[in-house]
Amino acid sequence: MAYPLIEDGDRIFLVGDDGEEFLTEVKAGKKFGTHLGAFQFDEIIGKPYGTSVKTSKGKTLYIVEPGYIDDVFHMNRRTQVVYPKDSSFILMKLDVFEGKRVVDVGAGSAAMSYLFAKAVGKSGKVYTYERREDFYNLAKDNLTKWEVIDRVDLKLKDISSGVEETNVDAFFLDVPHPWEYISVAWKALKGGGRFCTVVPTTNQVQMVLKEIKEFPFVMVEVWESMFRQYKPVPERLRPFDRMVAHTAYMIFAIKVLRGDEDEPG
Repeated sequence: MAYPLIEDGDRIFLVGDDGEEFLTEVKAGKKFGTHLGAFQFDEIIGKPYGTSVKTSKGKTLYIVEPGYIDDVFHMNRRTQVVYPKDSSFILMKLDVFEGKRVVDVGAGSAAMSYLFAKAVGKSGKVYTYERREDFYNLAKDNLTKWEVIDRVDLKLKDISSGVEETNVDAFFLDVPHPWEYISVAWKALKGGGRFCTVVPTTNQVQMVLKEIKEFPFVMVEVWESMFRQYKPVPERLRPFDRMVAHTAYMIFAIKVLRGDEDEPG
C-alpha cells in the first residue's frame, strides 16, 4: 500500500510527546522550533504521514494531516467560531452533502464555510456573505489556505436587501440580529429547504421564534448540545475537570409553501 508522502508546501499537524499540538507548513530548507526543540523540514520531506521526527531536545513529534477540528482550533481568527460539537450537528440537520447549494451569512473566520465546502464537494456551491471587509479578507485567506476557495462564492455584502441566490438547499445565518433576516432566508430557500441560525442567549432565541412564526416554516426546533470528554487513562477513567458547556442555541426550520403563493402574505 502506497502511503501519501509529505511534500514541500504541505500543511502538517504535529503532536508532541506531552500532547502539545502545532499546525504549520512544510518549508524546504527551513527549521521549525517549539518548546520541545527544533527540527529541519528537510528531515521529513518524502516520508509518509504518521511518521515521527526527533527534535534537538530529543523529543518526538508525530506528523499527521490536519483535520477540520485541527484547522478550526488552530486557525487565524478574530471572531468566535461555531464549535465542532455544534457545527457537525448543523451539517446533518441542514442535510448538506455532495452537490448541494448552501448560503452562509456571516463568514467571520470562515469555519462554517469550510465545513460546508468540504461537504458539498466539487459539484456543489457555498455562497458566503460577509459585510465587514476585515472579516471578508480573513475568510478569503483561510479558505484559500484550506484549498476550498473554488467551492465558495465569497461576497463582501450586507444582506439587508436580500441575497442573490434562489432555490438553495440550505441557509445558515450567523449574525448578531438574525430575526431581521428571516424573510431573506425564506425567499432564498427552495420549497423544503432547510434553515438554521445560531444565537448565544435565550432572549435572542425568543426573537427568532417570534419572527419565524410569520413565515411558512415547519419542524421548528431549538437545540443545545452538551459534549464531555473523558481522560483516556484505563486505570482512572473519568471526565476532564473542565468542559465546554454552553456555546450556542441552534434554531432549525424547514420552508414550506402556502398553496400557490410564492411569498407569505
